[in-house]
Amino acid sequence: MTGVQAFADMHRRGEPLLLPNAWDAASAAIVAQAGAAAVATTSAGVAWSLGVPDNADLGAVRAADAVRRIVAAVSVPVSADIEAGYESVADTVTAVLEAGAVGINIEDRDGAALFEPAEQARRLATARSAADRAGVRAWINARTDVYLLGVGAPETRLASTMERARAYADAGADSIFVPGLIDLDDIATLADGPLPVCVMAWAGAPSVAEFAAAGAVRISLGSGIAQAAYAVAARATAEMLQKGTYDSIADALPYGDLNDLLR
Repeated sequence: MTGVQAFADMHRRGEPLLLPNAWDAASAAIVAQAGAAAVATTSAGVAWSLGVPDNADLGAVRAADAVRRIVAAVSVPVSADIEAGYESVADTVTAVLEAGAVGINIEDRDGAALFEPAEQARRLATARSAADRAGVRAWINARTDVYLLGVGAPETRLASTMERARAYADAGADSIFVPGLIDLDDIATLADGPLPVCVMAWAGAPSVAEFAAAGAVRISLGSGIAQAAYAVAARATAEMLQKGTYDSIADALPYGDLNDLLR
């Protein structure tokens, strides 16, 4: 499949993959046109665009449909956020790879509690087997929410994450994704562990250069771009209804440029 090895090669220490997250064909095309080397979906953004909340079982079919539309709109590799794998990890991995994804992002929780490391390792092994059967050496980004959920005492989270990294590496994962982790020393320690480290950024987080110096190989924005886009809708509506003015849309992308992007 085109882009599989290229996507894997983009994960480099010192020069991390900068991976903005899209939720539909238009946002993906904008990200690619801006120069991103790859595109990743955000499950939250996809869910919101379809009128359902995040973590409400988007499902393999709708996740794959979003991937298929995004792949058709861009010429760069696409990675799919499949949350915890929905009804069946194997079926979901198969569906998004058939839709054209070359990477997957899979979480170690389904709800508020984390899976035990051994259980998640089994689920990751299932994902790897499904990719192998599909004939795609997909990049499996194993997400852990130890830091995002604040699991355990702060002083235990690094060791807990390292334990999961070892288990996930043995199961066939290619990297560990630790949203919520911005401590550069902890990132550096993890980066010397069994898996390359991926992080999530937001306003106020360390810069790309700082994350890179700590050893991160991939920096994504999660649902941040989608949230910012919907914030514009909220601001513009409030301004029109309350003030009768329209300044919030002054910096909108030109209609013709956006329309041409999708031809």
